[in-house]
Amino acid sequence: MSESEFPLVQFLRNEMDPVAELARIRTEQPVFPLPMPDGSTVWLVTRYDDVRTVLGDHERFSNDFGNIVAVGSQQEDPGGLGFRDPPEHTRLRKMLTPEFTVRRLQRLEPRIRVIVEEHLDAIEKMGPPVDLVREFALPIPSLVVCELLGVPYQDRQEFLRFSADRFDFTAGPEASLQAINDSMAYLTELVGRERLAPGDGLLGTLIRQYGTEVTDRELASLADGMLTGGHDTSTSMLALGTLWLLRNPEQAALVRERDDHVDRVVEELLRYLTVVQVAFPRFARTDLVLAGQEITRGQMVLCSLAAANRDPALGPSMDTVLPDRETRSHLAFGHGIHRCVGAPLAQLELRIAFPALLRRFPDLRLAGEPAFRTLAIVYGLDELPVAW
Repeated sequence: MSESEFPLVQFLRNEMDPVAELARIRTEQPVFPLPMPDGSTVWLVTRYDDVRTVLGDHERFSNDFGNIVAVGSQQEDPGGLGFRDPPEHTRLRKMLTPEFTVRRLQRLEPRIRVIVEEHLDAIEKMGPPVDLVREFALPIPSLVVCELLGVPYQDRQEFLRFSADRFDFTAGPEASLQAINDSMAYLTELVGRERLAPGDGLLGTLIRQYGTEVTDRELASLADGMLTGGHDTSTSMLALGTLWLLRNPEQAALVRERDDHVDRVVEELLRYLTVVQVAFPRFARTDLVLAGQEITRGQMVLCSLAAANRDPALGPSMDTVLPDRETRSHLAFGHGIHRCVGAPLAQLELRIAFPALLRRFPDLRLAGEPAFRTLAIVYGLDELPVAW
């Protein structure tokens, strides 16, 4: 599929900002038709309130993977939470949710701090310049998620490839689906090993607690969701967030010097950057009307989280970062029953990593032009050269 054949507006950015065309669509036709090469129509939803409506309504909108593949397709269902409807979604999420409470994450916090400091030590030893994506933003989330799950450290490079390939549309949808299959094959093998000798990570915990109530396939798909969702998104937030802080030294100084300011900056950057540009696709369960637009049963609905989080209906100056703003809840982690279960872990990583980086290198600065991603569901940087 060529770029000219695929509607791209929901994936395009001008550095950190969604392209102006997306804002125009939000104003003029907030439920916008995207023509597909096969003649079908996908509806792009861009306003905050409409996106919340779709994401919060699992009665009228389905996430089930069966909506995506043709009948008789050999493509395996990736499972996990993102492609599941109740009651299966409810059952699996109920297993995961206790692992992301504040009390459980407190056990991980010391390890996260060690991981961050070890990478800062390595960067300091290298000396400037360094690529902060490769040396900081990329490895830290991978190690944190592997720590959470109990995945062997030596396998992380393989998972970096799985994650990058599935969210990179430049190679076409087939490459993304193949990356899902490769990931699931490995994780299914890993779950088999955990069945024999459950470890202390998430997989071992779920096996001890639920035993045969949860299948190997379900465990593998949950792990796959944690690895790809928890790795790629946090990498992008660390890289883009650091770039924004370097371009805004007054805010960087506040993050470095005031613990009480870090949380506000992190939440506002999550909204402003919205690295997951669109939510998992939804499919209309019945004919319906959304914001005056008729949608036919079975049609795909894509919710632009990036457009919704910049909606002027949320408040003034939504295209700027105002850490002290009072506004409604952002949609960077989604909304409704499919809101990211790992959101508390991602927030914890960012709250630890940003001040630690800025305190270790108070004169950190750009040492070249950052390389922004193109055509990716998860937006971010490929390179961030820095010096100090």
